[in-house]
Order: sequence, then C-alpha cells, then structure tokens
Amino acid sequence: MARRRIHPLTTDEDTNRSEPLHTPLDRARIVGIMLELLKAEGLDGISMRKIADSLGVKAASLYYHVKDKEQLLHLLAEEISTKIDFPDTALDWKMQLRLWSRSFRLSLLQYPDAVHIMNSTHAASPNRLAHIEFLFRVLVEAGFKDDQVPWLAAMLKNFIYGFVDEECRLQDRAKFSEENQKESETRFKEIEALPKERYPHFIRLAAYTTSVNWEEEFSFGLDVLLAGFVDKLARG
Repeated sequence: MARRRIHPLTTDEDTNRSEPLHTPLDRARIVGIMLELLKAEGLDGISMRKIADSLGVKAASLYYHVKDKEQLLHLLAEEISTKIDFPDTALDWKMQLRLWSRSFRLSLLQYPDAVHIMNSTHAASPNRLAHIEFLFRVLVEAGFKDDQVPWLAAMLKNFIYGFVDEECRLQDRAKFSEENQKESETRFKEIEALPKERYPHFIRLAAYTTSVNWEEEFSFGLDVLLAGFVDKLARG
C-alpha cells in the first residue's frame, strides 16, 4: 500500500516571505533606469546588462519590453522630448519660438549625449511629433510659405543641436582639466605671442574666446536667427 505524501502546512506569511518582492517590470521603469544611467555614465554606460542589473532582473526579461539598443535610443529620445515645454499660444510667434528654443536647450543639457540620441533617431514618436507640429503651426500662422516652413524649423533645431553639442564638449573638457584656469591663461599668452601683422583681429579679440557666457551667447545667436526669419517673412 502506497504511503500518502504529507505536505507541511504553510501560512500566508510563509508564502509572502518566500516570494521575491519587486515592482512589476514595465517600459516606464526601464526608461527611468535608462535616464539614470545616461545621467551618471553617458550613452556608453547604457547596456541591456546594466539596465537589467539596476532593475534586479535578468537581461532576457528586458527583451519582452525593448527589442534592442536602437529601440532604447528611440525611447530615450522620446523621454527627453517630454522635458521640453510648450509656450503659451497667446504669445507672438517670435516669443513662442524663443521660449521653446530655450526650453529645448535646457532639456538637452540635462543628459549627456542627448544631442547624439536625438540626431540618430527618427522623430516618429508622439511627443517628438508634437514638437514638430508645434514648430510648423507657429511658422504657418506667422505667415511663412508652406515650402519654407520645414526648412526654417530644421534651421532652428540645427542651431540648438549645434550650440548644445559645442557647449557640452567644451564644458566636459573644462571639467576634466584640473588646471583649467591656468591652461586658459597659458593659451591666451600663446595667442598674444602670435605675429600681430598676420593675426591682428584674432589677437585683439582673443579675450572673448577664452571666457564664455553660454546663456548670453545662446540668446544672441537665437536673436540673430529669428531676426533673419523676420526679414525673410517681410521679403516673402
């Protein structure tokens, strides 16, 4: 006669104690961890393994939500675009573009490699398309011709991307230079020692190249660009 197997009684407390406690994995949690890694280590610090380790799961679990690193980049770009504020539509078109551009720059500056991420992915997600729609609407309502609107929007975005890219590059270089002030002084002296008859303007203006006010320079460049828009609108 076969003996019956007797299983020990378990309580709810025992069951809860034996099961791992964790928040269910979803795309929002994955993107949140990706942004943390991006801030801490830059784009090179993001990998499926690191994301999985930070979430306390196996890397294979991520592939249910994100298929590859290309999709990771698209998710990062989409999330970065949520940080950009839309200005009040009651403002005039120039002020709307000015405020949007400033917010765009500040959003990009929050994350290392943000310009590369945005430039290397297609703007086909809802938040990014919303910003394209915003730019097109503002420019159309301002009175620009339809064929000019995409060019002007691209011109504005490229100015912001280029400016932030240089800003981040130079700030990173300064950050890793322990003797940055001393090096700047040395470079300035080297410039002053150049032949004055060959580089008179470069030497005279050197002081303005060794000290940068990024906020002021960005506003100046944006004003010049928008002044060009105004002139183009007047001339048709």
